[in-house]
Amino acid sequence: MGDTTRMRAVRAGRPHGADDFMISTMQPATLRGLLKILVVAFGLAALPVAANAQDAASSAEPAPAPEPGAVIATVGGEPITEADLAFVAEDIGPDLNSIPQDQIRAVLLAQMIDLKLMAQAGHAQGVEDDELYKLRLGYLTDRALRRAYTTQAISGTITEDEIRAEYDRQVAAMPSEDEVHARHILVTTEDDAKAVKAELDAGADFATLAKEKSIEPNAKQSGGDLGYFTAARMVKPFADAAFAMEVGAVSEPVQTQFGWHVIKVEDRRPAAKPTLDQLAPQIGQQLYVQKYRAVFDELRKAATIDISDETLRQQVDAQLGPVEE
Repeated sequence: MGDTTRMRAVRAGRPHGADDFMISTMQPATLRGLLKILVVAFGLAALPVAANAQDAASSAEPAPAPEPGAVIATVGGEPITEADLAFVAEDIGPDLNSIPQDQIRAVLLAQMIDLKLMAQAGHAQGVEDDELYKLRLGYLTDRALRRAYTTQAISGTITEDEIRAEYDRQVAAMPSEDEVHARHILVTTEDDAKAVKAELDAGADFATLAKEKSIEPNAKQSGGDLGYFTAARMVKPFADAAFAMEVGAVSEPVQTQFGWHVIKVEDRRPAAKPTLDQLAPQIGQQLYVQKYRAVFDELRKAATIDISDETLRQQVDAQLGPVEE
């Protein structure tokens, strides 16, 4: 069971409790919603919510979500359902991104077969009577209740209107900036750069000269074309020079850690701000975290929490943070 073993290895480096933290800080889906997203995004029956689900959905006709109770396989007469695969995917989370998409369904099913075989062996040995099993069962019940509750009380309250309003707020707060379209010729020394500049001043074609002279690996194909970029995407000396130039101008030699550049600005325009589709997953998670914190603080204020060890109590309070009023 190589895939199963590999997934165990991937998860082994995670701190204890990391799975629960992930579930608490991401916007979870309802079971049917999770199954639908998985089918749309990957053509599979189960996979965790992914940021690129919308992109995949826009390029393919959405397939109907599988029935959660549909049986995929049986182990010792016990069924494994589509819901089981979704639950495994939820537990594994982003680690599934390291598995080829056409193998994910097999990985999930392999995990469930492993789970069923070991659970059946434990049942045959009477593990249900073990005190540690009973304690673990209580913990797992609480975790399942929390997942179900946060799905209803938090995820289910995040609306498209809220996401759009937060998007409008964030985009309005973003500073406006320009981007330029430029070419460059990269050489080793200042003298080489001056010689290139002299050829350009004499009428040489910039793209042709870039293919002949530039030491940039892609220059022979691109003619030194860097496309459009904002200042933040370039090293400072290069950006300072490019953004100070007029369209059509050719720079004097500019030194960076990569060598000496001669730059030509082809165009300048306002940089596009991110779209709603691009920011929606991030905003949804931000709203989820905010609402989770508000619900958690209300529950914490209403509850009696006794920790007998004063030092431990202070450490826990520091971990949980102050209760927001």
